[in-house]
Amino acid sequence: MAPMSEEDLEWFKSTFRPIPRPQLPDDAIEYSLYLISSNPTPASADAVALARARLQEVQKTASELVKDLLKHYIWQREAFGLQITKEDGKTFLQGRTSFGDSIEDEWVIVYLLRELTKKYKDLWVRVFDSDGEFLLIEAAAKLPPWLEPQVADNRVWVNDGRLIIIKPKRDSERVTEKISLDEAMKIIVQEPGRIMHSSIIEEDAFYRLRKYPKQINENLHRAQVTIPRKVAYLLHQKPAYISPVVEAFYIRDPIALRSLKAKRAGNLLFPPSDLVTVSVQFTRVGYAQLKSQDFPAPAEWTKKLPTKTESDAYTKAEAGMKVSCGFEMLLSDPQNQDKPSVREIKLLLEDIDSGDETLPTDEEIKKEWNHQQDDEKWMDISYEDLDSELKGKATGEGSKPGAFGDQSAQENLQRIVARFEEFLNDESADFEGVDLYGSDTDDDDEDDELSSDGEGEDQDLSFDEEEFSKMMKEMMGMPSGFGSKAQPNKAQSKSAGPSGKIEEISSDDEGKEIEELSRQMEAELRPTGILDLNGQRRGEGSKSVKGKGKQPQSEEAEFDDEDPINVNLAKNLLESLQSQGGMPGPAGNILGMMGMKMPRDDRK
Repeated sequence: MAPMSEEDLEWFKSTFRPIPRPQLPDDAIEYSLYLISSNPTPASADAVALARARLQEVQKTASELVKDLLKHYIWQREAFGLQITKEDGKTFLQGRTSFGDSIEDEWVIVYLLRELTKKYKDLWVRVFDSDGEFLLIEAAAKLPPWLEPQVADNRVWVNDGRLIIIKPKRDSERVTEKISLDEAMKIIVQEPGRIMHSSIIEEDAFYRLRKYPKQINENLHRAQVTIPRKVAYLLHQKPAYISPVVEAFYIRDPIALRSLKAKRAGNLLFPPSDLVTVSVQFTRVGYAQLKSQDFPAPAEWTKKLPTKTESDAYTKAEAGMKVSCGFEMLLSDPQNQDKPSVREIKLLLEDIDSGDETLPTDEEIKKEWNHQQDDEKWMDISYEDLDSELKGKATGEGSKPGAFGDQSAQENLQRIVARFEEFLNDESADFEGVDLYGSDTDDDDEDDELSSDGEGEDQDLSFDEEEFSKMMKEMMGMPSGFGSKAQPNKAQSKSAGPSGKIEEISSDDEGKEIEELSRQMEAELRPTGILDLNGQRRGEGSKSVKGKGKQPQSEEAEFDDEDPINVNLAKNLLESLQSQGGMPGPAGNILGMMGMKMPRDDRK
């Protein structure tokens, strides 16, 4: 075959497009670790071998950290891991972990990587998920004006336990373009002046790590369950099996359920016989998933479950039934056969059947096994508790401790509310968010006018649900008291008068306003025929409205004598209703709140 000519080569280069990198799933985190020295050595065989040896050393240290800090930890879906990778001429460590619904797994990985960088000063780490640089999301309120999401890629690093950000060449410069990985690594080595470390940003970015490593164990939950002895043996051999088991139970489908419905007890891998009560360790998310599922027990299990009057025994047996069914579905579903955990479990079952391994006795379980039962108070979150937390009452003096989940949940919620109020109080915020670039507004005259009256002084803002509801109703053209029950002898409502002052409006006035608004709307809509559900005109004639054509002059005159008709308003309402296609929408909602139920548009 003849070699390619320069012309062919140029054509190939112009038409070739590299295969795009697969998009990161929503429930996954990716991390890359680079050894970046301030005194880089020329590329040579010895230098490459030395760099690879150091990466292996980092990899080994990471494994030791996992064993030390996560000795009994259970991952929700996948574990943390590092592999040596070569890409675009660079050799580095890389890993990707799917954390499922457990966000805490993501932060455990961030903690591990942060601790790892403290042991190697020349180790620089990038960590991101489907949201991009998610560490910046945590510190969004403290970021400099130029650092926007669209230009943040490759600018955020973790080194020596610190959060590092690569700045633009000039602080006042508005960044409009991303930097590549090669550019970022070059800046780290050659332009140390552009390396920014802000303790304020770092504190917010690593806020969730403030209680680590102690909080790592708080991500787990131990509960006593009644399960077959085989299942107890498997979970005692490797507690991490509980994660794929719960996932198989939680995302079950008809194919997975066939293994429970088609088999009799004698053919089940884990029949409801030889039951023992043991303590099983779950992830908190996994335990919540297991408990929250309404799962009817298979026929063979129904005979073994205690009555619901025996609440404690029934709770343990029901949880054990779900765990056992999860094992059954995990091992029977064809899509799980290549999973490492499934292969390991089948090997252990073969050892039991062959007699190479023996099941634990009741005495061994009683004396040697853990029987811990953790408090489930962290699952007890009600609307009342949430409302109290939002209003700041749960942390007040004399309040019930731990009424709203655990302490960590309370602190996170309070932090979110504080941030929201801080955003509301930000004078530079506009309808698109915070005005980072100090753009001029046209509100100066209005602010001066308010200040001259002594009523425009800045005040702290907070979210008021009733006031928000009132504002929304006024925006939709309804009086502020619309939809509320009349309360005789109660406090009167308030409304802004023409002069801008607050005026008192009694409940009688509100009723008159509602009646007037309903009458005007009815007068405007009646000529269109949409209020006549039987297709008949109310009036002198009995002609049906076909949707098009002019109305009889007599009918128009009849309504003209009472109220002026806003034909444009009726036309716009009809068009809005038609565009909804029978689904909920603004026009239908407003009319529905006024007691007007519109017929479906069945025209083809």
